[in-house]
Amino acid sequence: MSSIPPIAFLPVDDQLAYLRKGSVEIIRESDLRERLEKSFHSGKPLRIKAGFDPTAPDLHLGHTVLIRKLKHFQDLGHTVIFLIGDGTGLIGDPTGRNATRPPLTRQELDANAETYKAQVFKILDRHKTEVRYNTEWLFKLDYEAFVRLAAKFTVSQMLEREDFHRRFQEEKPISVHELLYPMMQGYDSVALECDVELGGTDQKFNLLMGRKLQQDYGFPPQIVLTMPLLEGLDGERKMSKSYGNYVGITESAQEMFGKLMSISDLLMWRYYELLTDLTIAEIEALQAAVKASTLHPMRAKKDLAKRIIADFHSAAVADAAEENWAKQFQKDEVPENLEEVTISADDVRTQIREIEGSIAEQKGPISNFGLRLDKILLKAGLADSNADAQRKIKAGAVRVGGEVHKDLSIELALPAEKILRVGRKMKKVTLR
Repeated sequence: MSSIPPIAFLPVDDQLAYLRKGSVEIIRESDLRERLEKSFHSGKPLRIKAGFDPTAPDLHLGHTVLIRKLKHFQDLGHTVIFLIGDGTGLIGDPTGRNATRPPLTRQELDANAETYKAQVFKILDRHKTEVRYNTEWLFKLDYEAFVRLAAKFTVSQMLEREDFHRRFQEEKPISVHELLYPMMQGYDSVALECDVELGGTDQKFNLLMGRKLQQDYGFPPQIVLTMPLLEGLDGERKMSKSYGNYVGITESAQEMFGKLMSISDLLMWRYYELLTDLTIAEIEALQAAVKASTLHPMRAKKDLAKRIIADFHSAAVADAAEENWAKQFQKDEVPENLEEVTISADDVRTQIREIEGSIAEQKGPISNFGLRLDKILLKAGLADSNADAQRKIKAGAVRVGGEVHKDLSIELALPAEKILRVGRKMKKVTLR
């Protein structure tokens, strides 16, 4: 039986420089250097893991920061483990929460896990990635093993966690199963015999639990590498669907391109650092070119958007997204595959009566020959409410056939086909 040949790794300093990119903290870097040195001389790769509880059906770019750092280890020849926390997901990670997270059902976790696998292999090499589920070992813990595991921790240790401490001080309930979460995540590192575990800065407590448990079980303590929480499109709060400042990795290339072009020039460099495989030296060279006016910031931002989109679609699709974006916002042309909406006058007039009621009657009869622009925007999905539509019209953000309209009383004659543009959104509207 032939043995697997040792891997020829890059020099340790080169590996460390690549792995430091974007990281917040490495506990301890001296330990990481020591293990990389040992790996370099033996040809045996390190074991690197990051865990993801399948608590939602899809991922956004913020989630990919950890996945990309896994890829960096993978690029260097190390073994990466994509751990699906189907066991810890039954508890629900209490990190950063002010209230108990309701446990998910087994069916929800399984469905989400399948979606995660389909998405992460847009970045990781499927054939070089070890996919594991922590139910493999967590569900095999018998009563005695579980009691002995729990005996390694104290309640006071758990209350050192910032969110637990805050909830305790505010006399908000902390369920016993939530206290189990850091313990079970820590046991993952024991079961997998990890050299390094990755996590967000908000996961530091849990990651250190793994380091402690490995020592208790007689293993060398894992190195902890934390990554920052990615800022959303607003450049202020972390990327989150609840804040509406996210870019979903299953969104269309056109939607992704438009969102990424909306970020600030300053945030652009943050995204280059955390969402691409460029080295720090390469990013600094781009920054120097922008400063020297040999590279326009918009060109740099377009290239960033295309790099990101190419990961989740393809380079050809990213090129098409750039071309369509330029038609829409730079050349004022109609892009290909423009969404079309057909609006019936009867539907809009019914909607007007439902929204305005007696107010509509006080203003006189509804026109039989045209439809008010604000009502069309609402019906076409280009405004969230009637007030939102009117606000956008007043602000001059609405164009009909390339012409700005600020008059709230304007009506569009029937029948007609119009290209309506509101900010970054554009639709072809057929009125009948």
